[in-house]
Amino acid sequence: MFSAEQNCWFVRKVVCWRAAASIAWAVLLLPPVTALFVVLSRVSLFHPIEWITECLSILTSASTMFSFVLLCGVVVVVGFFNLEYYTVTPSIACSKIALLAQLLHPRQCLHAVVHCIMGVIVAWCCAFTIGPRYQNLASVCTLVDGDPQLCLNEYHLVLILFGAFVGYSHSLFGVMHNMNYVPFHAVQQYKYLRFKGNLPLVVKCSAIQSLYFTRNFLAVYFFLGYIPRSWLCDTLSLQSNSSLNPLDSIAGLLDLAMLYHLWISGTFLLLTWYLTVLLFRVFVTEVYNFPVQSAFTEQADRCLPKVLPGQQPMVLKFLALQDLALLSQHAPSRRAQVFSLSQPGGHPHNWNALSSECLSLLADLTQRLVAHHETVAINGRAKLHSAGSDKKSVSSDSSGTPRSISTPRSAFLRSAGAAAPMSPNTGPFTSDLDSPFSSRALRRLAPHLVPSSPWSETVQSPHLLRRGPQLWSASTGNGSLSPSPTSAPCPHPAESKPSPVTQFLHNRKEQVTVCLQLPEASSQALFADSQSHIWALEGLSHLVAASFTEDKFGVVQTTLPSILGSMLVLQEAVDRHFKLPHASSKPLRSACSMGDCTSKTLRFALRATLKTAIYRITTTFGHHLNAIKMSAEHRKRLQQFLEYKE
Repeated sequence: MFSAEQNCWFVRKVVCWRAAASIAWAVLLLPPVTALFVVLSRVSLFHPIEWITECLSILTSASTMFSFVLLCGVVVVVGFFNLEYYTVTPSIACSKIALLAQLLHPRQCLHAVVHCIMGVIVAWCCAFTIGPRYQNLASVCTLVDGDPQLCLNEYHLVLILFGAFVGYSHSLFGVMHNMNYVPFHAVQQYKYLRFKGNLPLVVKCSAIQSLYFTRNFLAVYFFLGYIPRSWLCDTLSLQSNSSLNPLDSIAGLLDLAMLYHLWISGTFLLLTWYLTVLLFRVFVTEVYNFPVQSAFTEQADRCLPKVLPGQQPMVLKFLALQDLALLSQHAPSRRAQVFSLSQPGGHPHNWNALSSECLSLLADLTQRLVAHHETVAINGRAKLHSAGSDKKSVSSDSSGTPRSISTPRSAFLRSAGAAAPMSPNTGPFTSDLDSPFSSRALRRLAPHLVPSSPWSETVQSPHLLRRGPQLWSASTGNGSLSPSPTSAPCPHPAESKPSPVTQFLHNRKEQVTVCLQLPEASSQALFADSQSHIWALEGLSHLVAASFTEDKFGVVQTTLPSILGSMLVLQEAVDRHFKLPHASSKPLRSACSMGDCTSKTLRFALRATLKTAIYRITTTFGHHLNAIKMSAEHRKRLQQFLEYKE
């Protein structure tokens, strides 16, 4: 087991130092970004010499130096929050209520409050940089009676409130778009090249989101702007400048100079924060090479075969799997250490540890998919039973095309082309009771089916429910499903029909449930950590393929049947999952969001990687795989890969 001390060592020696390096680079990039902001905020195309001279005097002033110190502090705090809140497995809310719970979590509320404060600090620094129009909260003005008074500078107030609004919106968008998710890219690049490639996207996202935030802020200030203005005037005994239009009016909001300054300030704020996020992602996901074996006893617990199976932070597990996938492809000398035998004893401890952990990951994903299928089947049977009083089994969509009621058959049966013929004693919904996808309810149901029942024949009609009895009757006391006792259709008694009030409430409940659900989220949540399974598949398949010529001791051959069996069972689970609704629909990619969308498409990457891994093994070993003992179903699937028909 990987001890807690070693866990702390990795976080302290690797992750924290990488985070510190990303913060240092973000601070080093702050001067050129600040200089660019000063130049753009004081742009004057008709007076270029005066424009350049004024920018140089501002950049060398004491107020700018003090503002730069504050901005450095903000960048450090943002970097600390990146380190504290990051995750390599995104948190995907399966419903709108779950998403609301994430937004109201105390940890997220603290994040929002701190970012509001940091937004105010950045906006205050921008106010000193832009010009005298925004520098002070109070300014001298002349009232109607001619006496000079201290009046509220509403432009300064608007800029400060805008900074707080952008800070809160940034925190809110971080939860909705999983901006704390740190993705691992499939193509390995140097840090500089990766940063350079993503820099245009960061600038684009900052400018576009600042534009949206400016629009939203102006709408909020138009309706609620009088509240902070009146409160400040009463608290600080300030007057309102009657010679200027209030900024919560249409005339005040049409000030183009103010709109430009708000937009450029929001862009500067988001750009500094997004650069910190980008640098953190680049540094943390850098490849870390773990030794396969070490001659020193004190470093034995830091070797890949010890790190991978242990209990450790997820970032360490991901980096170990990433290193395994890379060494299996590009490091023949390290592969030889994986295939080596221990001395003394002659045991393949390295291979056993790595292969066992990878197979455990694949089995865990298969088990999750099977459980999801059973949940879908139970929900389908519950809906089927609740609709038992309905006389129609076929509904028509808006185009008039008949559409059969959804049953668990689509989740448990193979497609018609790949289904094996059913025996006379097996019902159409229990054709593969030995498969992990046949639920416990179906296994209990199978012994009660008799050959004379109508289910002993192959049923291919879509109008299944109109031909005979209900597929499942009411639930028993222990939660199991009892089969219908007779094959003749039984009319529902009048007293079993729900009352109109009950039916109305049930329909409203279903509508609210459908409205609150996020259809694709459950499928995305199942594959949220599939990057680890992708690396496990790549590492196993490349090592197995390399063992054909490099494994001198035959250590891989002993586990080859279990490896192929795990991959084939997982492929069956993935294929069945993609037949479910919303599982095969690809989400739209946002063009102006720093939230990485790869977490929403991991299931497609896993399916492609799984098929490629099986083909890699079958192409390497060819007809030699016929000597491996496996079930008839797995043999049939494997033959399709050998014949390139899958």
